[in-house]
Amino acid sequence: MAMRIVTEAARLMGAPRLIPVASAHIDGALYHGDSGTLFAEKLVEGGARVGVRATLNVGSLSPAGCAAIRLPPHQRDMAARMMRAYETMGCEPSWTCAPYQAGHRPAQGTDVAWGESNAVVFCNSVLGARTNRYGDFLDIACAIAGVAPDYGLHRPENRVATLLIDASGLSRDLRASDVFYPVLGTILGRAAGTAVAVIEGLQGCTTEDRLKALGAASASAGGVGLFHVAGVTPEAPDAATVLAGEPPRETLTLTPAFVQQALSGLSTAGKTDRIDAVAIGSPHLSPAEIDEVERRLAGRKLKAPLYANTGRHVLRPLEAQGRRTALEQAGVIFVVDTCVVVTPILPEIEGAVLMTNSGKFAHYAPGTTGYAVTYGSLGECVESAVAGRLVRERQAWS
Repeated sequence: MAMRIVTEAARLMGAPRLIPVASAHIDGALYHGDSGTLFAEKLVEGGARVGVRATLNVGSLSPAGCAAIRLPPHQRDMAARMMRAYETMGCEPSWTCAPYQAGHRPAQGTDVAWGESNAVVFCNSVLGARTNRYGDFLDIACAIAGVAPDYGLHRPENRVATLLIDASGLSRDLRASDVFYPVLGTILGRAAGTAVAVIEGLQGCTTEDRLKALGAASASAGGVGLFHVAGVTPEAPDAATVLAGEPPRETLTLTPAFVQQALSGLSTAGKTDRIDAVAIGSPHLSPAEIDEVERRLAGRKLKAPLYANTGRHVLRPLEAQGRRTALEQAGVIFVVDTCVVVTPILPEIEGAVLMTNSGKFAHYAPGTTGYAVTYGSLGECVESAVAGRLVRERQAWS
């Protein structure tokens, strides 16, 4: 059954062959309806087991966290059955949208079959492994069969950049700030669509968390599966290399005004200082990001709830060190194994406003939570949660 799904996908995509994959990351274990649960249980009933390492993306429940989930009983039961089915097939119970932070880091040039858009773009761009954006249920079929269609970003000729984005004219302070990267990702996603871009001007400015935020925003604002950063990402020693010696089909030169326009588009709440909740961690927070939250909080209490979305691989060390309890006593609500935009966690409040530092949350939250969004830096998110209203810090946007 799994092989039939893979071969039919290969036929539809015009792939000339199937290729072995070293691993998979499964997005299809997130409950969207009973059919997904029944599909997974049908695989289990047939004795299916994954043939390669397979980690699991977020689910609809939070067995390792403490956030209250408002799923009705039937949906809760079906979501739990779905999670059990995927674990029964041998998938690792990672339950994170950032498996690369949990030790799942395929080597450069390795073919894999990953789902979850931010994980796909990170895998291709930052790790240099090769995967397409594998959708729900094709991902588990590839994991069981151990093969994937040979098309798209598996093929070197399709990893060549055709769009050049030049950020070198922006201030270095801005290019070296965390708050810039979701905005840049939004620009990238809208400009590139599904094309491959190379970004010039970020040398010495990036961190893994910033590249994570860049890729996540680009994959939600557009269909980006791969980007290159000249002098930073593994396939791009310079722009000319990933452009294959050809001039770009299009060049986008970033100006402060252009960036400011993209920044304003991430907020839908309008001119208000109302903050009903703060949500960070899409993709899931890394240990370094938790450290930064803790540093900025500095022992203060929150007046607005701050939902910290992360993986169990990050939460366990916090528990062992006693830091989880201290953060929760300050008002932080950990959301583990899931996140606030894929399952109902946020309280139902008329006219509510959610503040976030995530370009992905900013893109999806109005539609999935009903909350309007105010975008800001991590520092602004923490300060706003402490004050219970919007707090802006001085920034280097000019």
